[in-house]
Amino acid sequence: MIIEKHQLDEHNSDLLGSHKRKLDFIAGEIANADAIIEKLIDFQIGIPSWALGTGGTRFGRFPAGGEPRNIEEKIEDIGLLHKLNAASGAISLHIPWDTADNVPAIKALVAQHGLRFDAMNSNTFQDQAGSSESYKFGSLQNVDKGVRKQAIEHNIEVIRQGVELGSKELTIWLADGSCFPGQLNFRKAFQNTLESLQEIYQALPADWKVFVEYKAFEPNFYSTTVGDWGQSLLYANKLGPKAYTLVDLGHHLPNANIEQIVSLLLMEEKLGGFHFNDSKYGDDDLTAGSMKPYQLFLIFNELVEGMDARGMNHASDLGWMIDASHNVKDPLEDLLQSVEGIMMAYAQALSVDRKALQEAQASSDVARAQEILQNAFRTDVRPLVAEARLRAGAALAPLELFRQLKVRENLIKTRGLKTVATGL
Repeated sequence: MIIEKHQLDEHNSDLLGSHKRKLDFIAGEIANADAIIEKLIDFQIGIPSWALGTGGTRFGRFPAGGEPRNIEEKIEDIGLLHKLNAASGAISLHIPWDTADNVPAIKALVAQHGLRFDAMNSNTFQDQAGSSESYKFGSLQNVDKGVRKQAIEHNIEVIRQGVELGSKELTIWLADGSCFPGQLNFRKAFQNTLESLQEIYQALPADWKVFVEYKAFEPNFYSTTVGDWGQSLLYANKLGPKAYTLVDLGHHLPNANIEQIVSLLLMEEKLGGFHFNDSKYGDDDLTAGSMKPYQLFLIFNELVEGMDARGMNHASDLGWMIDASHNVKDPLEDLLQSVEGIMMAYAQALSVDRKALQEAQASSDVARAQEILQNAFRTDVRPLVAEARLRAGAALAPLELFRQLKVRENLIKTRGLKTVATGL
């Protein structure tokens, strides 16, 4: 389905009067409103190819119909999102789910939709068709050298495919770990993993980065070989300057202080990027900002402060991507909501009075520091986010237009009701 310019114009025209009144008000309340809007226009969120279909649990999967059946249709769906919000300008692929048979045609299709390729993701948490070895007991950590070799070669193949497509980043998430005490020698598992990662690192082109993702639990529930940010940082430091830690917001134990983790990784120049989602308990893969919007704001507050302190470019110096799997929502609607939640948290963080906050911190004025942050969080920045979309040629209310145009219904007509996206 293609969204035409006249459809966007008609939608925006109907909402323009109300939008302008709200924008004028908030612009009078926030001194740097126009600068925030410009930063929002530049800020792009990567969309993972596996989030475009209905996600599942151990107990069931309930596809909504019209799901993308191949990489071409996944690109088209992300093109739809980007047309609606002008903030979804990158696609992150998972190999082998998204291996491209015709690379020139795929690159042309991506360019046609105004997209680029974000980080490539390897898959050693599932046994793949035709593989000679099994990852049942781990991949890069496995006691069997043949299994480790297969996992290393797969990651190197992912790099090769990424080079062809124009990506410059590899994300490695490992399901490696153990379910029972005594199953694993922790030191040997760490060393095997490090040696495997070192081989992969050597295959990185000079201008590439590798992100080492961590996760506290699942699918292994006794130990995880890259179980927290400290272990990821250990690997990244041992690997070298092209290796970084990737923070998935759902990959922490309940009540972890993620904003402090982010601040310290930035300080150490080892924060590579983010997988955005939200959670109530653990790796719940919920819509970004749906459960803990204040936490998301506090994370962005540390990001803005830390990146500005180092003179970093907000839009390009870190990797920004959603990572979620949905079972009860339309996946495209959920992604629109997640992007909105992320952009709102970013805008709120940009509106923080940095000078006043630094003065309050310097004098240990706890109440004042709290008020400065909470005032920014309680400010309705939705008109700034909407104005950024308007200036970029997108919709003032993306989800509303998505439903008005009956996008899902049209996708079902084109692709069928029983389609299930490749991947999870």
